[in-house]
Amino acid sequence: MTATAAERPHTAHTARGGGFAGTWTLTRFLLRRDRVRLPAWTAGFALFMGYLTAALPVAYGDDKQLRAIGQMFRDPVGRLMIGPGYGFEDPTLERFVANGYGLYFLVLAALMSILLVSRHTRVEEQNGRAELVRANVVGRYAALTATLVVAAVTNAAAGAAVFAMMAAVGGYGAGGSLVFAAGIAATGLAFAGVAAVTVQVTEYSRAASGMAGAVLGAAFVVRSGGDMAEQGGSPLSWFSPLAWGQQTAPFVLDRWWPLLLPLAVAAGGFAAGYALLTRRDLGSGLLAVRAGRSRAAASLGTPLGLALRLERAGIIGWAAALAIGSLAFGAYAQTLLDAAEDMPAAFVRLFGGADGMLAGYLAYMAGFMSYIVGAYAILAVQGLRTEETGGRGEPVLATPVGRWAWLGSNLAVTAAAVVVLMAAAGAAIGAGAALVTGDTRHIGDLTLAHLNHVPAVLVVLGLAALLFGAAPRAIPAAWAVVGYGAVIGTFGPLMDLPNAALDASPFHHPARMPVESFDPGPFAALLALAAVLAALGFAAFRRRGINV
Repeated sequence: MTATAAERPHTAHTARGGGFAGTWTLTRFLLRRDRVRLPAWTAGFALFMGYLTAALPVAYGDDKQLRAIGQMFRDPVGRLMIGPGYGFEDPTLERFVANGYGLYFLVLAALMSILLVSRHTRVEEQNGRAELVRANVVGRYAALTATLVVAAVTNAAAGAAVFAMMAAVGGYGAGGSLVFAAGIAATGLAFAGVAAVTVQVTEYSRAASGMAGAVLGAAFVVRSGGDMAEQGGSPLSWFSPLAWGQQTAPFVLDRWWPLLLPLAVAAGGFAAGYALLTRRDLGSGLLAVRAGRSRAAASLGTPLGLALRLERAGIIGWAAALAIGSLAFGAYAQTLLDAAEDMPAAFVRLFGGADGMLAGYLAYMAGFMSYIVGAYAILAVQGLRTEETGGRGEPVLATPVGRWAWLGSNLAVTAAAVVVLMAAAGAAIGAGAALVTGDTRHIGDLTLAHLNHVPAVLVVLGLAALLFGAAPRAIPAAWAVVGYGAVIGTFGPLMDLPNAALDASPFHHPARMPVESFDPGPFAALLALAAVLAALGFAAFRRRGINV
């Protein structure tokens, strides 16, 4: 009798709400869970824009320098890296910000949305929490709907932050700023729609994020080809969701209608996500999981083999992406040489002077790639944390595998991957430079120059390992080291910052090869610091509980 009475309100409430019952409650819950991430993403977009509005006037002090750099980005290789090049025939600071750096804001918004949708849907099912939630008064569509609402709120907040920085801090026109900010939000929603589909396809969060990331990568490649073919974008550009936000041409054409395309993709993705959701069981995907081998490979019986198997796909994907991007950066060397006489003074100083412009540019790119590979190192440690909180690390540790062996194996694979990724980036940049200059020595020189920065990346890995062992929820704090290093490495010399500010970044210490000769001192010191940080992480991990 008591059970019957208790079930009646539940049944009635579910009937009233249907498949969307509990959506508002879940939305508030997800917003509370993202009370740190949402402001952090919003602040990141705002800081990026604030950084550009403050630093670009220093880098490009007058109209002549702006025209010189605009001419560089109008050629095909320049359009490959920044987009269709609207406004570069008569560049202004606001046009340079929106149409020169806009592509990277769009990519960040897409990544933010993919990770958000995957985290609140497929990760929850994979960890079993979604089943507990659905056991309550929650409809079938509530979790996906709440996730999409939070994605919309997050993208709107990011767009609003960018608009505020452009209009209020930068003093840019409100119309162009609003178009630019709306393009960021619309692109983020489009890739939220893509992720809403991929999370239905597979039962693994990494695979779902990887599929959505593959769509993003394909969009970048299609956009690159289309924008290289013709200034303003060729017809091929219009097949890329990343191109639509740039086709609004902020501060040049200020047209709104291209944003109908990403919004249509978002709506189509949301609708497809709902439709596919009804065709699968909770916790499963539309694609059947292939049966594994009857007997596992012998390497999977060791912690090192298991760690390598888990990171293998990520290493291959990162290596391919870095090689493709680095090849384009290397091919830009000839354009740089052709425009050296008209180069802004800030760029001349950044690259070490007019006499060594090419070597200075290639040395800068070696440091730049170390920031990107540093991001990989942090993500790898965050993935290890996911293995722990997802309950997959504990069964491994229940075997004769010790904590140090488990953590050490994963860190060893990540460290080896850092070496591989830096070598791949260096060889690709060298190959690109060799193609346009005819000097094949660039391949070997740039490979060594990139490997020279490996210890700096390993310091980031060691810091992330220390945070994993001592305060695992604080692992994202390691991003501050990479961000600080990127800012200091790019604009520190231009702003005449004190040496103490420069020395605070581990990325500042390696020799600037190939401009400078190899210096074993910083190389060894950074390796030692990375080892100390990792050792402290091992000691802390041994003392703390699992899943804390």
